[in-house]
Amino acid sequence: MGSSESHIHPEQDLVDLSGRVAIVTGANSGIGLYILLHLVRRGAKCYLAARSREKADAAIARLKEEGLGPHPGEIVWLNINLTDPRKAKECAEWFLSQESRLDILVNNAAKILGPYAQTADGVSDSMVVNHISPFNFTKTLLSLMERTAQLPYSDVRIVNVSSVAHRWVPNPRYDSFEAFNNDFSDTYKAKTNLYGYTKLANVLWTNELQRRFDDAGIPITAMAVHPGNVMSEGNVKLFTSLTFGRLINWGFSLFFLSPLDGGYTPAWAAAAKKIAENRGAYKGKYIVPFGLLEEASPDALREDLAADLWVTTERILEQYKWA
Repeated sequence: MGSSESHIHPEQDLVDLSGRVAIVTGANSGIGLYILLHLVRRGAKCYLAARSREKADAAIARLKEEGLGPHPGEIVWLNINLTDPRKAKECAEWFLSQESRLDILVNNAAKILGPYAQTADGVSDSMVVNHISPFNFTKTLLSLMERTAQLPYSDVRIVNVSSVAHRWVPNPRYDSFEAFNNDFSDTYKAKTNLYGYTKLANVLWTNELQRRFDDAGIPITAMAVHPGNVMSEGNVKLFTSLTFGRLINWGFSLFFLSPLDGGYTPAWAAAAKKIAENRGAYKGKYIVPFGLLEEASPDALREDLAADLWVTTERILEQYKWA
């Protein structure tokens, strides 16, 4: 998908975020950096969630070079490590000690295509980084987000950055620890299927979150987003590692979005005026560039898969005492 900047008007499309607080994970580079830039330019106090102060400081310097706009919000480093769900929870607890509100949470950080590996606890690292840790992080923050949603003129949103790769998973299951640890080695394109499996989990989790919010009468809007095919730093590194990598990068750059444009749709989901005017139309929905509704895959709409995913995630968190 090529860039179409004529469709991108953050100053017009996004609400004034002055006085609002946001978290963007994986915001030290790539899409996350520009999601945060769009939000801070609209006045939000943005927590840049990254694993080291050095990376965060370098990212903040880059953002200032890009230009924060005439009335920017504040950028604060949030020390997060999604490779361990315990550390993700500790990060959320630290945030709770610092802030009295949380209006926007963008779960963007992810492990991209790569070989299968397990954490020291024996759990698929792709599932830990891309689903279990974000689940635990969000779960810990929910009480604050629910309180924020009761404030006057509030508009609390959770945006989970997924991918078109969620459509490519063969026969997905989430009903056991063994399913979570599937390495897809018995399938064609095992790395792609593993990544897609985690991205399908993002959409299913979003749907189940929204169902639970609605059942409890909690006015929070959860959405899953495909940011587009983006020439992020992670993708550039991935393509460069391949045979004829430089040629591949050049070819894809003709059709892929820039990271600035790639950051727009998640930022749009987090702060669009259009959603504020009709939140019911966007609850639990799947959004693609640039701010368009699209039906997710048939598997992503399965309530049984979403329920299995939630139950198994909770079971694993309890088993390892991560919750």
